[in-house]
Amino acid sequence: MADLVVGIGLVLVIEGLLWALTPNLAERFLQAAASVPQSSLRAAGWSSVAIGLGLVWLIRG
Repeated sequence: MADLVVGIGLVLVIEGLLWALTPNLAERFLQAAASVPQSSLRAAGWSSVAIGLGLVWLIRG
């Protein structure tokens, strides 16, 4: 569970840096994501979850 909290914290740091350092680029990413169907976004989200959990499982073994 601690790994999950650390992972979420790292995602927030990376996202915060994206918005702080390049707000125009982040805004373009947001606009691009708004034009993608929800089913594709949902599939990408679940894929990211699976890959992330797999990586944590492999690293923490």
